[in-house]
Amino acid sequence: MSRENLGVLAHAKEDLRIETLPEPTPVSDEAVIEIAYGGICGSDLHYWTHGAAGESILIDPLVLGHEVVGTVLHAAADGSGPAAGTPVAVHPNTPHAVDGIRYPEDRPNLAPASTYLGSAARHPHTDGAFARRVALPARMLRPLPAGLSLRDAALVEPASVAWHAVSRAGEVAGKSVLVIGTGPIGALVVAVLKRAGAAHITAVDLHEKPREIARELGADATLDATDTEAIAAVQADIVIESSGNWRGLASAVRGATRGGRVVMVGLLPSGEQPALISLAIVRELELVGSFRFNDEIDEVIAALADGSLRIDPVITHEFPVEDAAEAFAVALDSSTSGKVLLVF
Repeated sequence: MSRENLGVLAHAKEDLRIETLPEPTPVSDEAVIEIAYGGICGSDLHYWTHGAAGESILIDPLVLGHEVVGTVLHAAADGSGPAAGTPVAVHPNTPHAVDGIRYPEDRPNLAPASTYLGSAARHPHTDGAFARRVALPARMLRPLPAGLSLRDAALVEPASVAWHAVSRAGEVAGKSVLVIGTGPIGALVVAVLKRAGAAHITAVDLHEKPREIARELGADATLDATDTEAIAAVQADIVIESSGNWRGLASAVRGATRGGRVVMVGLLPSGEQPALISLAIVRELELVGSFRFNDEIDEVIAALADGSLRIDPVITHEFPVEDAAEAFAVALDSSTSGKVLLVF
């Protein structure tokens, strides 16, 4: 290859390295993908800053990255998947069942032993795809329609997380919705809500930049996260909590109308967390979890292709992979950045 296969790895807490990786050696059902863009996710930042993402603790060096798009360089030898030259997005989940642990078969995101690209949840770790060339199972690949740029498609994975969260809210058309936390996932939630016909969207964040992005995507009003009285006065039919902070969850409960639904997509730290459970009980609130996504990725791709889902304001920065250290530092500052992309 004309260019070395640079990858981005987390070795330990505060130890992020850009290294030359071996060329991928695919098995028969894997294709070799030339990665074009990779979006830096909160989990990537956690592996860098803490050496762990929740209960997923780094033991060995890990190639980061699961929000990736690219072009098929070599198709899978067994004939499965798209042909060489096809632009593709990636569904990073591989469901695995465990004997004796039940989950709904139509919700593979809940399979108990699933693996995810760029995750240290299991050992050996599941390397991600922040590299110029990677081998991926053909079943993970989603061909992109003509006219959908790889840059826009770089948000397919996080937009699918947002789409799944909105689907967990039930019918949103004509309803008032409060979104707590408008980082990239919360901002994409606003975009999906706008497309779905929500009557009024109020977006909440600590910083002005994320609130500005939310307004560009269709939020009717924005509030500072510290203005708890104003948030409590919203009384929304639906609240989507995407801050991943217990204070955000408290604001979500306060801001929901009686009989409302609170969707929790922001992943709080493991262990016990403070929560306004008594208020949720007396208001008969429905508290609903939302975790990753399933086939929503196909709906997201279609909505991006037909222009009905607008997501471009979410992307605020792009860096070449050689400058990954700077890119991660920018992504860590949510007061000045939305989604930060690596260009491979």
